[in-house]
Amino acid sequence: MNYAEWLTTVPRELTGDALWRMEVYRLSLFAAELGWHDTTRLMQDHRTRSLADQLYSAVGSVGANLSEGYSRSSHKDQARFYEYSLGSARESRTWYFDARHLLGDAVVSHRLRLLTHIICHLLRIIPAERGYAMHEASPPYAPVLSEADLPDLLQNIPFA
Repeated sequence: MNYAEWLTTVPRELTGDALWRMEVYRLSLFAAELGWHDTTRLMQDHRTRSLADQLYSAVGSVGANLSEGYSRSSHKDQARFYEYSLGSARESRTWYFDARHLLGDAVVSHRLRLLTHIICHLLRIIPAERGYAMHEASPPYAPVLSEADLPDLLQNIPFA
């Protein structure tokens, strides 16, 4: 399933919400969808069951924190939850790296790139909500990923 196919499965209760307009929210839900399939694979090997639990919790937390932050009335509160989302996205990358032996290079590379794209989005959103810059203005991997990479990330989805 690619991103366009997945979009057709998302219920109107989510797509009709104002939060749906945030691309980073849509991408985080898609990442969680992919995470479901990846953790199902990891659960089949007793050595990676706890890793699967950690991964699914982290990748699901990205969108959950975005939705909670979006619902806050102050920009400071919104930024705090977006920072939690940022932490979860980075944690997810770590768990994916640890899962590379079972998921394979193509899957892990794709998930790392998608999560890095989400991280770059968050690094632009958080300072705007906070009203001042973060201590990492431009991550060194930001030039590696561009908006032009996104269609490929959403169309060509590898699975283990």
